[in-house]
Amino acid sequence: MNLPSRTPSSPLDSPSTPAGAALGRRQILRGTAAGVVLAAPLLGGPLLGAPAASASAAGRAPSAPAFVRTGRPVLTHGVASGDVTTRSAMLWSRADRPARLVAEISGDPAFRHAVRIPGPLLTASSDFTGSLPLHRLPAGEELFYRLRAVDPHDPRRSGPWESGRLVTAPERRRDVRFLWSGDVAGQGWGVNPDLGGFRIADAMRARRADFYLSSGDNVYADGVVTGSVALPDGRIWRNLVTEEKSKVAETLAEFHGNYRYNLLADNWRAFLAETSVIAQWDDHEVTNNWYPGEILDDDRYTERRVDVLAARARRAFHDYMPVSAVSPDPDGRVYRVLHLGPSLDLFVLDMRTHKDPNTSSMETRADGGVLGERQTAWLLRELARSRATWKVIAADLPIGLVVRDGETAQEGLANGDPGSPRGREIDLARVLSGLQRMGIRNHVWLTADVHYTAAHHYSPDRAAYQRFDPFWEFVAGPLNAGSFPHGDLDATFGPSREFVSSPQAANTSPLEGHQYFGEVEVDGRTESLTVTLRDVVGAALYTRTLEPAAR
Repeated sequence: MNLPSRTPSSPLDSPSTPAGAALGRRQILRGTAAGVVLAAPLLGGPLLGAPAASASAAGRAPSAPAFVRTGRPVLTHGVASGDVTTRSAMLWSRADRPARLVAEISGDPAFRHAVRIPGPLLTASSDFTGSLPLHRLPAGEELFYRLRAVDPHDPRRSGPWESGRLVTAPERRRDVRFLWSGDVAGQGWGVNPDLGGFRIADAMRARRADFYLSSGDNVYADGVVTGSVALPDGRIWRNLVTEEKSKVAETLAEFHGNYRYNLLADNWRAFLAETSVIAQWDDHEVTNNWYPGEILDDDRYTERRVDVLAARARRAFHDYMPVSAVSPDPDGRVYRVLHLGPSLDLFVLDMRTHKDPNTSSMETRADGGVLGERQTAWLLRELARSRATWKVIAADLPIGLVVRDGETAQEGLANGDPGSPRGREIDLARVLSGLQRMGIRNHVWLTADVHYTAAHHYSPDRAAYQRFDPFWEFVAGPLNAGSFPHGDLDATFGPSREFVSSPQAANTSPLEGHQYFGEVEVDGRTESLTVTLRDVVGAALYTRTLEPAAR
């Protein structure tokens, strides 16, 4: 694979092309006359169904990387891009006060012939965050962007530029390489200043991937951190501590604070600036193992209605993650398909918002218990429409791993019974049978959630339920959370554990080395897909190359 060789420059406050001008042809247009056209700016309005922040909560002094408040607005938590496709992208940042977000984008890291684009007004209602959509970008190019905060009343007063990098998806067959993992700052392992923030971030940044798929647990809103943790061998783990990470998140301001906390990690901000993110969510964005309608039995909470907490958490997720408005769901769920060139379509699922209560999952009738009827119909419809060689399905819950919630209830899809599908397995069987019926063989499932890494092969030859074609599921994570021993497999869909790396003890720290991320490479010439599971320093532990089936 050919890795990009250029790196983002330091912010340069140089003259730029006025908004609406064409970008330099040799820099990025490559024969197209389109240039960059911005969509209507996002104004940070409330998400449907999510409560607006109160003035007192949204105005709380933020936790942030070290900066000095001056007479000019400044960006406080770096920059990021997200949901980058062949022609579009989202840019994101946060300011220290009300400000206008302004962007410049160029094919040149020195920002010669850059296009300047005015963005949204950042206000207290979104914790001074904002996203700026870009459209009609050149396909298959490495682009450079930079953002700054501008005084909304005096455009001469602005803060310094913060720069980043993104790679648009190709329109023709070309090598594509991306990373995936999940689980950040959980089980008491937070931002460690001795490690630059998150130990694994340096290894991920070194891969110079086209994008990063975040498979959920972007924050641990229910995860409190303390200043230090004594390790079994006598070492001391140090955490940065903020007010919002000293208790479970209940208010919108506290959910916002969990996202700000992760961005205190210097190397994580650097990684996000250089690698676009495609984000889905799971449980810890709200609270552990949650499902709609749940009433918490947890003395840490004064607000125990999960639906109320989830609405606030969803608002914070959209405020802090650069997620595009491409989901077909009218209620703010984040499932969507991203078309990433002729070789790859990425289907991002939401397996949390539709979830039924955690029971033994032995029900014999389908009730839409993990995807829901609307999302299931959408998934099968979009899979049928897909013309990409590979259909990568990003699932925030693994398929055949038994994940329990207490003594008798099940948190995951599998129920531990090796027989015919029951409970949530019924909903999954419908999807797998639909894939077989439509003749879609080149589907690969990626997930995180269980805090170790593994490769699972599913085959009807080993299964109690046999109306599906063989496929692979790959598991990665955690990024910076406690690691756990591997779990049991449920034989309903015939999984075989081809590889696993996990610790012997529960909740081992990132210093023990059991933190993992995955890498996917699609060869533009042969269209083979290679998955590599990597450890905390980026070393390859396991590699599997899959050849595409004949169409």
